[in-house]
Amino acid sequence: MSYFNIRVYGLLINGQNELLLSDEFAAGVYFTKFPGGGLEFGEGLIDGLKREFIEECELEIEVISHFYTTDFFEKSSFNDSQVVSVYYLVKPVSPFTITFKTAAFDFDDGKDQSFRWLKLDAITTDDVTFRTDKTVVNLLKHQLISK
Repeated sequence: MSYFNIRVYGLLINGQNELLLSDEFAAGVYFTKFPGGGLEFGEGLIDGLKREFIEECELEIEVISHFYTTDFFEKSSFNDSQVVSVYYLVKPVSPFTITFKTAAFDFDDGKDQSFRWLKLDAITTDDVTFRTDKTVVNLLKHQLISK
């Protein structure tokens, strides 16, 4: 049986024009994506994104604006679901308390996730794993960097 998997992600750009990336290890796979994750039943998109940022980054955020919603078929890399991803530009409303890394997959003991900043003008589609994130990188480069 097929089903939809609704995902919500935040694009957080700091004052140095760097984008926050999440490096993770799950289900035996290493991958890089934007902070965020799956919507829980009964949850709205923005509430889900705020929850994900608190869970993953220990950070309260404010949503600035919608950026992109998947507009093509994408099968999950982990199960038989069809993934629909929604991306928002976000900004922090509380201070960061997590440690940022400079290398991908530089996990602290017992952790399977780490965060790092990447310059917007240097990011490429090779810096993220999933097709929808690669689409977002191209849109970011076109819409934000070319301004």
